[in-house]
Amino acid sequence: MSKRRPPEDDGQRLWRLVASTVTGRAPEKALKMRDKARIRPGKADLLAHAADVEPPTHLASVAPLRIDPSEIKALKPKPAPKPPPEGIEPNRRRRIVKAHDPIGARLDMHGLDQDQARATLERFIRRAWDEGHRAVLVITGKGKVGHGVLRQRTPEWLADPALREMIAGVSQADQRHGGEGALYVALKRKG
Repeated sequence: MSKRRPPEDDGQRLWRLVASTVTGRAPEKALKMRDKARIRPGKADLLAHAADVEPPTHLASVAPLRIDPSEIKALKPKPAPKPPPEGIEPNRRRRIVKAHDPIGARLDMHGLDQDQARATLERFIRRAWDEGHRAVLVITGKGKVGHGVLRQRTPEWLADPALREMIAGVSQADQRHGGEGALYVALKRKG
């Protein structure tokens, strides 16, 4: 008498078909996966282990020094941050805004990174001062949501001692010249 299988429904037939096409993992692959699995101790295991460990008695037991302590030098205090350049005198700023004092040159720093912008700004200020300009416009842009890096860093760069001797003052530009995204830089007379 032959054994007959009970009739299958479509779901069982599909499952058998899929199962016949799927191959198992190679045994070495399974071992690799097991090796990578980390066993993380529970809190109880950590607390039990912590009770067995004695606290270190001095620093050398935790991190031995590799240099002679007599060679360690005290840290130098950080220099005070450079104060930003002074603002432009109100009457002079008004003359710049109304074009009675012409803006001698303009620098647009859009698209520059910080290093490029600083080098470009220093060259621009030196050249404008050498050419005898009394006021220049530096366009930094507002940045995303009004917090542009160039906008924040430009006054610091202008306060650098190398440029400080050439700059009479700095103030935010009028709306027609760029508003919050630009600065008027008043230059001292070359003398």
